[in-house]
Amino acid sequence: MKTSFDLVADPRDGVQGKGASRRLRRSGKVPAILYGGHQEPRQITLDHQNLLTLLVNERFYSTIISLSIAGQKQAAILKDVQRHPAKNQVLHMDLQRVLDNEPIRMSIPLHFKGSAGSPGVKTEGGIVSHLLNQVEVLCLPKDLPEYVEVDMSEMHINEMKRLSDLPLPEGVQFVALAHGRDEPVVSIHHPRAEEAEAPAAAAAAAAPAAGAAPAADAKKEEAKPAAAKKDGGKK
Repeated sequence: MKTSFDLVADPRDGVQGKGASRRLRRSGKVPAILYGGHQEPRQITLDHQNLLTLLVNERFYSTIISLSIAGQKQAAILKDVQRHPAKNQVLHMDLQRVLDNEPIRMSIPLHFKGSAGSPGVKTEGGIVSHLLNQVEVLCLPKDLPEYVEVDMSEMHINEMKRLSDLPLPEGVQFVALAHGRDEPVVSIHHPRAEEAEAPAAAAAAAAPAAGAAPAADAKKEEAKPAAAKKDGGKK
């Protein structure tokens, strides 16, 4: 089985509860759980700084990880990451064991290419709408792709690609398609009316603003004789 990342964990047997988790986080550790694979769930801890480095890599979310716990290797995939809402801090992670002979469900990214040179954009004035950015696949661990490529180089305006239009490696299937949902992935369409009118509206708004100062000066000049006459009446 091909793995892309190595992750070292420490066992956390018997150390549970919110208070224990807070103490772990203060010491630079992240509480996590490893489950699946016909075994009991296991509580583990991970190094927080190492995780922050790995989590910026897109591939970490969609490839198989080699997890080492007390020297024992276990293939796993990342299933969930809980983050602090305001800090750059990982609060908890869920990992699932992977077995060679059992299919896994995994969300992998879509990589779009060729949109700028497509007829729909380059010569027909269309704009691109990405309707999906990732997709869930089902396959054996050995067949897991890192991403699915979406080639837009031949797309025309008012055309759309769906899941059924995307090529997949042998042994891999889209979960949505298996359940009868041929979801739209990307489209090229005419700019909406408000998008086309936005530049014109901005130019129109700028024109009155430019003429506002001269108009105000003219009003001041008109008001001067009236003010002088009023002062003369008082004398």
